[in-house]
Amino acid sequence: MKIMIIAGEPSGDLHGSRLAKALKEKRPDVRLCGMGGPQMQEAGVKLLFDPTKLSTIGFVEALKNFKVLRKVMLKLADFIRQNKPNAIVFIDYPGFNMRLARMVKDEGVPMIYYFSPSAWAWGKSRAEKVAQTITKVASVFPFEAEVYQEAGADVTFVGHPLLDIVKPSMSPEEAREYFQLPPGAPVVSLLPGSRRQEVDLLLPEMLKAAELIKARVPEVRFLLPRAGSIDQKIIAGCLAKAAVQVKVVEGKTYDAINISQAAIAASGTVTLEAACLGTPMVIIYKLATSTYLLGKMLVKIPRVGLPNIILHRMAVPEYIQNDVKPEIIASDITRMLTDQAYSQKIKDDLAEVVRRLGRPGAVGRTAELVLALAENQRLRKQM
Repeated sequence: MKIMIIAGEPSGDLHGSRLAKALKEKRPDVRLCGMGGPQMQEAGVKLLFDPTKLSTIGFVEALKNFKVLRKVMLKLADFIRQNKPNAIVFIDYPGFNMRLARMVKDEGVPMIYYFSPSAWAWGKSRAEKVAQTITKVASVFPFEAEVYQEAGADVTFVGHPLLDIVKPSMSPEEAREYFQLPPGAPVVSLLPGSRRQEVDLLLPEMLKAAELIKARVPEVRFLLPRAGSIDQKIIAGCLAKAAVQVKVVEGKTYDAINISQAAIAASGTVTLEAACLGTPMVIIYKLATSTYLLGKMLVKIPRVGLPNIILHRMAVPEYIQNDVKPEIIASDITRMLTDQAYSQKIKDDLAEVVRRLGRPGAVGRTAELVLALAENQRLRKQM
């Protein structure tokens, strides 16, 4: 049995690797190939191309790599036509994946979308396009499943894999000792994202806010878990200009967030990771001006932070573009550090976010869904 997995960013590489392991566990003879990064390769996927280093954000920024990605897309389409896998799993990366899916739709290969395009943000038309192209949507959000179902897609709510992934490796006491933190000192995590553009735009604002927080809460300590996709020199360059001391964390992201009383987080998956760990946060996001203006015309949602989207209300503070101001961020974080009732209310809301993400075991359920479609395809070929 041959299954392709197509992922284009570090987060997709992570989820693709976990899916690959689950597929191998349930069907040891399965052959896996596709597009992804080092984690998928380590999990046994034969990579035809690794685009994770090209990961970008925004419409305008993506054009820089358009020619490269177009060539890769054509090669993958040819590979699918010639090799006819039993199933294809697309993970996130919608600009690329939906174009590729349309190119090979007539090949009769079942196509599953895991971490599907954000139809809830882009509107009904995007959900309808997915429904017309993709065989099965494996939805990780309940509200997302509803949108796709209304658009006519064959959708299954599998739950979110973060419920199985987000686990600290140490007790809080062990983590504080590991990070060499003074007893009783409050901790704030800075989470600027996994893409270069995010770090460039958000980390300087986080560091300015950290300076103001330090002035109000002198005993506070700051941790910065570095995403593997961000070069150490980039982080070091930003910290060298900062007027506050920040400890860079390598490979212990969940332990850092778990012992933090608050976090300043880039909008994205890390906000759900913080929610799973019950850490109050301020969510911020900035884009290149041209990208923001174009996106504002196309995307019509009242909230951008995933915890707020899931709860359909503003459970944690969020600020985008020109509203990302260090003074406001510092005020919110200071309140989380000093107002116990306020902090507990946020923690209660985050616990509700986690409940709405479904049951643990999402990766296994997705693997079963993929294997069932692939097996049906294999049997049809034999008839």
